Amino acid sequence: PPFGAGLAVGIVAGDFAFRRRGSRYLSLAIGVVAAIALAALWHGPAGAADRFTDEVERGIRQTIVYWEIPQVNGHLHHGPLTRRAILSGPADDFQRSQLAQYISQVPGVSSASWSATAAGIPLIVEGAGVALLGFLFGLFGAYLRDIRRRYNAQWNW
Repeated sequence: PPFGAGLAVGIVAGDFAFRRRGSRYLSLAIGVVAAIALAALWHGPAGAADRFTDEVERGIRQTIVYWEIPQVNGHLHHGPLTRRAILSGPADDFQRSQLAQYISQVPGVSSASWSATAAGIPLIVEGAGVALLGFLFGLFGAYLRDIRRRYNAQWNW
């Protein structure tokens, strides 16, 4: 959804920017801010971050139960929310290394560790980056449409 929102905003902002020469940079700046704001709304008030957290932590719990180490707990790093899983609880060295390896293979987890240091890229920043990528694709689409409009404008049938 953040990519799609960025794509739609990029097309609209590109249409305004390529047709109005005077307000080109203002249109592009408003488009970038709107794409990032839509990504932030999707992750925050729309609840995508909570759904993602619930789904990934359910996968972490299932992996821990599958490997029969119920005294170990795992959750995603919060404050800000990242894709890094933090594990806690009693385990020997072999269990620690193997469980961290298995948890890092859970879909949605980038890495797993037993300490909360070096959290990684916040999920909201990933969403904003995806929205900006969608914005650039939308801007490219608007540019192609504007080139076609200019090309067709030169013909008088």
